[in-house]
Amino acid sequence: MTGLVIVGAGECGTRAAFSARDAGYSGPITLIGQETGLPYERPPLSKPDAGAVKRHKICAGADLRAANITYRDGISATRIDVAAQSLALSDGTAIGYARLLLATGGTPRRLRCAGAEQALVLRSYDDANAIFSQPLANRHVVIVGAGLIGLELAASLRRLGARVTVLEAGARALGRAVPEPLASRLVARHCAAGVSFRFNCTLDAISKGQVQLNGGDVLPCDMVIAAIGVVPETALAQGAGLECENGICVDGQLRCSGGAIFAAGDCAALRQPDGSVHRFETWRNARDQGILAGRALAGDAACFEALPWFWSDQYDLGLQVVGNVAGAPAASRKLVQDGEILFWLGADGALIGAAGLGAGRSSAKDIALAERLIQAAMPVTPDALSDVGQPLKALLRRATAA
Repeated sequence: MTGLVIVGAGECGTRAAFSARDAGYSGPITLIGQETGLPYERPPLSKPDAGAVKRHKICAGADLRAANITYRDGISATRIDVAAQSLALSDGTAIGYARLLLATGGTPRRLRCAGAEQALVLRSYDDANAIFSQPLANRHVVIVGAGLIGLELAASLRRLGARVTVLEAGARALGRAVPEPLASRLVARHCAAGVSFRFNCTLDAISKGQVQLNGGDVLPCDMVIAAIGVVPETALAQGAGLECENGICVDGQLRCSGGAIFAAGDCAALRQPDGSVHRFETWRNARDQGILAGRALAGDAACFEALPWFWSDQYDLGLQVVGNVAGAPAASRKLVQDGEILFWLGADGALIGAAGLGAGRSSAKDIALAERLIQAAMPVTPDALSDVGQPLKALLRRATAA
């Protein structure tokens, strides 16, 4: 066996490589990346700086060399031999492993209408360049999907002068993860910026210069972007006979069903105590699971317990969500400049989730405190959460002192 091998050089895989070193692993570490160039952050891809897409590096080449991490870019893994603990690569070579981490991420879902091959997607640096490298002023862009990526793209494209229409199959925007009151405020901000929305609407066909909607309407269109989520990349795991269910199934230590193999990040489906699996598609989950996976590769037995958390910046507004925000909120706290934080309580009265929306990062501090309150698992009243005269920091001090 030849040490640790990590397939996937995104946020998760790269963090895992450094985390294994930080945990004291002294053997060989090989990081395999399908794209060429150094590992880079994906969140900035939907928010180009002055219209230019930039690669924000996760690490420098010098950092990899200093940590004695072998980085093989522009190459992919094609097959796992579980019995031999060996990985076949696209250049015809193979590499053995003592432990293997699959941080293969996901691939964008594709449209299934006539002309779907004309639609662009956003996942990689090259995808972002295909969208933003062409003239956009006064061009008609149709974005299919009113999720976070779709709305972030809409904001960026409007700033560059494009005429943007967002199509959403559901009844509202951000239906999967963002509470309706905050989602409605974001939609209103988009409308004020000139974005048009069509809800309960799907695409029937894409042709040159136009798209046809399911109701028969035809819209002028110079570019179509599909922003309808990602599919976990499980082909390598399935080929090796690993258990997969909406992702590569892992236990609390991120271990797969196949011996010395782990999975983390967008591709990993975490098995819950009730037998269900949960998969999280956020930047912080990729980072946190990557860090824990690196420790697990080095022999640590810690379990993954991080709370779901994500953010989105659109125009002058910043959104942050932590924990479980399903159903109706129990309390609301007003912030400066029309900002607001909503709170969710569990059956025992303890805080289980919070969502904030406000100018810039105005809700960030309170969301960070709310996360610590969730971790404290102590009951807190709706009145206390709503009362701006009671800082969340004071509530946290009382909770941790109890």
